[in-house]
Amino acid sequence: MSTYQSPKTALVTGGNRGIGLAVCQGLLEAGFEVILAARSLHRARTALSHLDREGKTVRLVELDVTNEQSIDRAVDELYQELDRLDVLVNNAGVYPDEEVDILTVSRDLLRLAMDTNAFGAIRVTQKLFPLLKKANHAKVINVSSGYGTWENLSPAVPSYSLSKLALNGATQLLAEALKPAGIAVFAMCPGWVRTEMGGDAAPRDPEEGADTVIWLATEVSVMQTGKFFRDRQLIEY
Repeated sequence: MSTYQSPKTALVTGGNRGIGLAVCQGLLEAGFEVILAARSLHRARTALSHLDREGKTVRLVELDVTNEQSIDRAVDELYQELDRLDVLVNNAGVYPDEEVDILTVSRDLLRLAMDTNAFGAIRVTQKLFPLLKKANHAKVINVSSGYGTWENLSPAVPSYSLSKLALNGATQLLAEALKPAGIAVFAMCPGWVRTEMGGDAAPRDPEEGADTVIWLATEVSVMQTGKFFRDRQLIEY
């Protein structure tokens, strides 16, 4: 006699556009119940119309990863609705380095990138840890960048590079800290993707950028925790 198992649940920050929206679609197709998190419910509702749901469940939550009150409200709401969280995709990010370099970038720009791309992922993971540890083999997937690797740090994109370098470091620290709870933490690089952030000249579409996230969520063993991937291949930090 078979025992019913409820679908796995995944939360995607910055899920309302670009790679985040493609991740939501891919996870739905993989059988997940998806929580689409965006900075406003208006953005989330607009994004919902672009998803092919086919009767599958999509929850919407307002979550600004740079705002502690917004994180707390979202987490309180999720605790009331969920008994566990199987996958957290820390996708929300900014690329603010227009017409600046490491010699001209302002403290405010550095702070914005670091707060969104690195500190936001850390805080969301911290707050959702109680739900993650209730799942069997939960996974945290941090959407990073090749610009955050030691070999590819660029003085032309200083705040983005430094924030993704910090996110890569946070991935390794979180992986070590969460290993006793059976939670895996991965970083991935989606490549240069045609999004609002990446621009029209980028060679990849959002689905290609999202592919490794879906693969990590569905196929990769938690034993690979702490590793960094691009195109389903292990790469160096």
